[in-house]
Amino acid sequence: MKFCTALLLAGFSPKSAISFSYRALPAGTVNLSSSVERDVYNMAEWAAGYGVQQAEGVQLTSYDGQDYFPMTQTYIPAGSPVMYVPADLTFTSSKSLREFGNSLSMCENQLIQANLQDKVPLFRIFFKVVAEYEKGLDSPWYPWLNSLPRIFNTGASMTYACFDCLPPYAAYLALSERQNFVNFQKAIRNGPFSEEILKNVTVLKWAYNVALTRSTDIGGGERVIAPLADMFNHGSETEIKISFDGNGDCYAYATVDVPAGSPLRVSYGDPTDPTPLFASYGFLDESSPGTFCKLMNMRSEMEALGYTYANLLFYRETGGISSEVYDVVLYHVLLNSDDAGAADGFYRAVVSGDEGTKSQYHDQYWPYTKQELQKHVDGTLRDLERWSAKANSYDLNTHPRVPLILQHNAFVKETFLRVKMNLDAM
Repeated sequence: MKFCTALLLAGFSPKSAISFSYRALPAGTVNLSSSVERDVYNMAEWAAGYGVQQAEGVQLTSYDGQDYFPMTQTYIPAGSPVMYVPADLTFTSSKSLREFGNSLSMCENQLIQANLQDKVPLFRIFFKVVAEYEKGLDSPWYPWLNSLPRIFNTGASMTYACFDCLPPYAAYLALSERQNFVNFQKAIRNGPFSEEILKNVTVLKWAYNVALTRSTDIGGGERVIAPLADMFNHGSETEIKISFDGNGDCYAYATVDVPAGSPLRVSYGDPTDPTPLFASYGFLDESSPGTFCKLMNMRSEMEALGYTYANLLFYRETGGISSEVYDVVLYHVLLNSDDAGAADGFYRAVVSGDEGTKSQYHDQYWPYTKQELQKHVDGTLRDLERWSAKANSYDLNTHPRVPLILQHNAFVKETFLRVKMNLDAM
């Protein structure tokens, strides 16, 4: 049975987004003050009027009044439809281009000149968010905008003081988000917006964070925000899969049997390393099994061997070390030794998949690999103490992201301590 048909049989029937009118809200644009509460439940009423449908028992829930997410109060069998969002309600990169045309293209040219072609789909979502924000109550999406967080902890929202308190990998990813925002801020100056909007860093940064954290890359140069479906939280173990049909309608369905009282979660990215999620989404997934080993000084060796940051992991529960870490460290050791032939031989063994020869190199040079790893782990642990002490010295009123930074550093420290115990015992 096709998923669309299953939705109809479950009582889900698409509605037009044309005729709905929601109850009056305060005049003006969305108030972005951190003291303003999110108007989530009015948004849910608005979404229902626009044809968004949810399975029986699915409702928005919050434990702290800040983070809201869908939860089910009834049992949902695997394969069941959970949510439907009509295409009329979604923001997409392609629809933004059709709507704004040349004015958007002029802005994108500046991004392309900055070698940020891959960020164009995200920029189109950002542009649309700014446009709807500027309309205030005249925007059909006002209730959705008014339901969004005012405060974000992403890398784009961090300061240079924050970066000084993070391990180099986390700081690098967070700073990259901030630099992307700065480029978006410059590019949108060519857009058809008021000077009041273009000079308002708070508004533009908020719009960037909305676009970054609420949109989904569905491939083919397309990003999409589906209001209400954007409220599924991340999980290392997930219950929900989201897909889009040829018309652009959004469907969420259960991938497993979901007991009553369970949160409904999707995947935002690779669950094995929490740091990219930390930088892009502003939260720490403490269920992640590991973290990047922080060997930023060996990036060229990593790339030469064909590895990525996602391969080079230390594991939190066991203190284990991925095999790729050993490869990169040994290659670094050999490149910095007097035996150039050994470095070349080991490189050929790795890239050709010759596990036997690779193991022989590891056995022969193990004391040097271990020594280099111990130096790195011990040094990182000392740095973590220094970075966290610096973060603790900051005033929370001016640096509200300190608790998250400390939580991240504590996660990394716990992982590195377990790795140290294993290394020292080898």
